[in-house]
Amino acid sequence: MLVDLNMVGLWKPAWLEALDTQKFFVACSLHENAKKNEKNICCLDCCTSICPHCVPSHRFHRLVQVRRYVYHDVVRLEDIEKLIDSSNVQSYTINSSKVVFLKKRPQSRQFKGSGNICTSCDRSLQEPYIHCSLGCKVDYILRQKKDLSPYLRTCETLQLSPDFFIPHDADDEANETTHSTVMEGEEPMGSSDSENLNAPCTEFVRKKRSGLYACARSASRVSDEDMSTNMSRRKGIPHRSPLC
Repeated sequence: MLVDLNMVGLWKPAWLEALDTQKFFVACSLHENAKKNEKNICCLDCCTSICPHCVPSHRFHRLVQVRRYVYHDVVRLEDIEKLIDSSNVQSYTINSSKVVFLKKRPQSRQFKGSGNICTSCDRSLQEPYIHCSLGCKVDYILRQKKDLSPYLRTCETLQLSPDFFIPHDADDEANETTHSTVMEGEEPMGSSDSENLNAPCTEFVRKKRSGLYACARSASRVSDEDMSTNMSRRKGIPHRSPLC
C-alpha cells in the first residue's frame, strides 16, 4: 500500500533537500568561460547550487556557502544553526570556523575503540555527539520521531560572510594590483631630475622579489660632489674584472 509521506509527517523542506541532492564544486553551466566558476553556494530560495558569478542575481535570497573538507561538503555551523537544530552533530574546525558535514560518510572499516557510534552510518564519533553529519540527523529524526518540524527554525535573511570572495573584472583586478604596489605617503617616481636634486629629502624606492623596501637619505648629509659622482657612476661604462 502506498503511503503519502506528507500525511505521516515524513517530509523535508525544499532547501534541505537541495543541500542533500545538489552537486557542488562543479563548473557552472552559465559561466563556462569564466574563472573560478565552481558552484560553492546554495541558494535556499531557488533550491539550487550557484557559483560566485551568479551571486548578483541572487543577492536578495538566502545564501549558504558550501566548503570542502576531506573531499566532502561542509557548511558553517553558525549558518546552519539559523535554519535547523544541529545539536548532537559532530563539528570540526576549519580556519577558525566550526563546520558540519552535510551528507552521510559511511565508514568502510569497523571501529574498534571507545566512543559513540553514528545513528545512521556507524561512524565513530567523539563524546557527546551521536550524528556525524546533518543528513544522518535528519534521517534519524524521520525514522524515529516521524516529524521534522520541531527542529526547523525560521530564518528570513541569510547572507554570505563578508570575507567571501566574489570575482571582479580583469580591469578591476589590474587597478587593485597597481594601487597595492604604491606605498602610501610616497611620491611617484619618474619626476624631473631637478626636482629630485633640490628636494630636502631624497627617497629611493626599490623593488625586490621579496617585496618593497624604502630607504631615505637626508640631503644635508650628501654633498654635491658625492651626488655628481654617483650620477657619473650610473651613466659611465661599467667596470669589469680582469680576465685570469
